[in-house]
Amino acid sequence: MNITPIDLRAIDQRAENVYEAIIVASLRARQINDENKVEFNALINTIPSMGTDDDAEDITNPAQLKIALELEKKPKPHLQALNELLEGKIKFKYKK
Repeated sequence: MNITPIDLRAIDQRAENVYEAIIVASLRARQINDENKVEFNALINTIPSMGTDDDAEDITNPAQLKIALELEKKPKPHLQALNELLEGKIKFKYKK
C-alpha cells in the first residue's frame, strides 16, 4: 500500500481554509461510501442463497466472495473524495 502525500496548499486553494476543505471531502467520502454500500447490497441480493441452515455460515459462497473482492479493488472513498476536491469536481456553498 503506497502512501501519497497531499500538499495542503493545493487543498487550501479549493476552500477558504484547509479545515473547511477537509470537512467537504469527508462529507463526500461518506456519500461515496453509502453509494458503495447500496451497490454491494444490490449485487449480494442477486446471488441465490446456498441454504438457510445456521451451520452453513462457515461455508463461503464463491459468487459472494468474487463480488466482495471486486469491490475491495475499488479506490477507498476518502481517496476518491480528496481527488474530486483537488480536481474541482466538488461544489459546495455555505448555509445562510
